[in-house]
Amino acid sequence: MAIRPLVILPDAVLRQVSSPVDSVTPEIRALADDMLQTMYDAPGIGLAAIQIGVPRRVVTIDLAKAEEEKSPMVFINPEVVWSSEALNVHEEGCLSIPEYYEEVERPASVKVRYLTLDGKTAEIEAEGLLATCLQHEIDHLNGVLFIDYLSRLKRERVTKRFAKQARRESAA
Repeated sequence: MAIRPLVILPDAVLRQVSSPVDSVTPEIRALADDMLQTMYDAPGIGLAAIQIGVPRRVVTIDLAKAEEEKSPMVFINPEVVWSSEALNVHEEGCLSIPEYYEEVERPASVKVRYLTLDGKTAEIEAEGLLATCLQHEIDHLNGVLFIDYLSRLKRERVTKRFAKQARRESAA
């Protein structure tokens, strides 16, 4: 298990569409372990493989609070197969857009089909924070960031800020 470096905005890798996983191999399980370690280290509650530069359809989530026992979840090839008409607003952040948070409106409930680490097809019905987190991470697999749900002005402002920061860091 290893903590991997996070891909940060404005890196174009974040806009890449991730490839499906054909079968759950030891390499995919190792990737999921690395993703969980990276997510816990950050710290965050969700991570898509593309956020560590791996364009595969793998997501890790753990909504346990710091004082609670860890409750890691791994979703391979997750897809939303149903979403509610009712909407919910949650403040979202992203490990690839550090220390930036905005309210985003998404379906309040979703049903997601995915493969488990055992390679079995499963479904989960989620609402609240888990539904938001699943949608946020699945968006990553499709090259979509939570800032894409914001007004053009807010999106451009945050993108420019991170581009400027990246230029400063590369010049140093």
